[in-house]
Amino acid sequence: VQLQASGGGLVQPGGSLRLSCAASRSIRSMIYMGWYRQAPGSQRELVAFSLSDGSTNYADSVKGRFTISRDNAENTVDLKMNSLTPEDTAVYYCHARHSGIYYWGQGTLVTVSS
Repeated sequence: VQLQASGGGLVQPGGSLRLSCAASRSIRSMIYMGWYRQAPGSQRELVAFSLSDGSTNYADSVKGRFTISRDNAENTVDLKMNSLTPEDTAVYYCHARHSGIYYWGQGTLVTVSS
């Protein structure tokens, strides 16, 4: 499975961005799909994930600001990010798990700065 992330860019504090992850095959059977991020000098961390049963989970730092959505028909997983702060600056990675195999996208850079 190949994952293609897009939508990153430069945004001012308080602004919004929408990231999209397109999978090369159907995601309907993928139990877990999520977004992670890695800031300079930091470890990669979970941002949000979506399970095949429709449930979602978020890191405490983004709860109430970010929304993950999964479109099984389009084979995409989006991350809508609102009220962005400079602390959200990072490379964002799309992630999927299927049959015990972990897949990662190439990452898309989000920079929050005035």
